[in-house]
Amino acid sequence: MKWTFCAKFLLPTLIAATLTACNLEDVPNLYPEQGHTDHPQEMRDFVGSIQGYARGLKTGFIVIGHGALPLLSTNELTSGDPDSVYIRSLDGVAQDAVFYGHAGIDQPTSDSRRNSLQSFLDMARNTSGTTIMVTDFAISEQKIDNAYQLSNDAGYLGFVADHTELDNIPIYPTQPYNINRRDIFDLDDASNFLVLTDTRLHSTRQQLVDELVNTDYDVIVLDFFFNGEEFTANQIRQLQRKSNGRARKVLATVNIGHAENNRYYWENHWVSNPPDWLNEQIPGNNGLYYVNYWNPAWQDIISGDEDSYIYKIANAGFDGAYLQGLDAYEHFQD
Repeated sequence: MKWTFCAKFLLPTLIAATLTACNLEDVPNLYPEQGHTDHPQEMRDFVGSIQGYARGLKTGFIVIGHGALPLLSTNELTSGDPDSVYIRSLDGVAQDAVFYGHAGIDQPTSDSRRNSLQSFLDMARNTSGTTIMVTDFAISEQKIDNAYQLSNDAGYLGFVADHTELDNIPIYPTQPYNINRRDIFDLDDASNFLVLTDTRLHSTRQQLVDELVNTDYDVIVLDFFFNGEEFTANQIRQLQRKSNGRARKVLATVNIGHAENNRYYWENHWVSNPPDWLNEQIPGNNGLYYVNYWNPAWQDIISGDEDSYIYKIANAGFDGAYLQGLDAYEHFQD
């Protein structure tokens, strides 16, 4: 009992004295990187650095954050204060299945989930006027109409996909919701958008480009690659005109929270000899891997030099980036 009492009070003193007497650089790191990483804040900081880098390459470059809405709050809760620094690093916030699709295509999203999502979305919009982009999933015309109306009433840009794979131009409605003849010089000018990120239903890049050129969507979100091939600068210029001749914005998706083994940066030897930032494969997602997204080497792949993802899409002529994988922080928190 006496020894326990003495140890309780003397050991901290002895440890402190030892650390004071020695060179702190020689003390082993008792807290590894992952254990001391503020994962939500690291993701916020990463997004902010991407915006700064991209704006240095191209004035007015648009940055959209897809999902991970809790990052909009300082404590990741709807009751928290808005994280104004992070919110202002985004031109837009995108979220899927706010009104339809969370429980399955054509199924209304539950009131509790919808209310939670809208609390975060409105936090961003009310803080800095951030554009809100909502993608719902429905196939019946009545529910498609309702989803668009709900987004419109909430002050959001709405898109309703009839394929959860986001691999087609919906057949209904035949024209984009809130179609207009305006030039779209900024995201604030837009009244509608289209997301088409799975290109497997199209035989060639140009076939897809031709189909999209024949539409009047104000904003188009695409994968940067078509079956492994980059869209050319000429194809991007074609896409930047609506069928009515007016200007529109074209954005490329970038997964900043996960590595994908079908991307130009992937090295085959990483499977057996992974770099420090590469973690295990995500269960149920062939070719998708967790990464230490706060690691400078990974961040350089996304935005760092002329071989980085952001540089490539800006250099190709895209107007902005639609950032995905932001919710990767949840894996490390769990």
